[in-house]
Amino acid sequence: MKMLIGAAVASLALVAGSAHAQSPNDAQIASIVVTANQVDIDAGKLAESKGSNAEVKAFGKQMVTDHSGVNKQAVALVTKLKVTPEDNATSKSLKSGGEENLKNLKTLSGAAFDKAYIDHEVAYHEQVLDALDKTLIPSAQNAELKNLLVSVRPAFVAHLDHAKHLQSTLGKKS
Repeated sequence: MKMLIGAAVASLALVAGSAHAQSPNDAQIASIVVTANQVDIDAGKLAESKGSNAEVKAFGKQMVTDHSGVNKQAVALVTKLKVTPEDNATSKSLKSGGEENLKNLKTLSGAAFDKAYIDHEVAYHEQVLDALDKTLIPSAQNAELKNLLVSVRPAFVAHLDHAKHLQSTLGKKS
């Protein structure tokens, strides 16, 4: 399981770790943002339908709502700026990792599903925040794009805190 979590977030770690290498341009950042949100939307939808714990189901629903909202803002902004999101190694890796995570989650049920989903959400949000702080926000050239990234950051912190709380309580309930 740890290997799947690692594979699913490795591309974000690469983005964050390569801050001193070639920085992504705004079109690539847009693609990374939309893809990262879609990965969490897809996992959230699965958690809503397959989770066995009411709090896990509610968290999944919140991920769908919140990340859909961020994607709506991002799409509206890139449309306004006439920027076409540009696929890149990071966005492709995120998509692949998200598909791998869903494939794994679909094989699980009950408490095992809940734990795997929440463990992934903790690791994923940690890496998203790392990528935002070290690469995406510093690399954004357009002020409106940078402001969007900065403005959504607190929601990702709240998601991480909520996921960590759920992670600490799973297994303690019968």
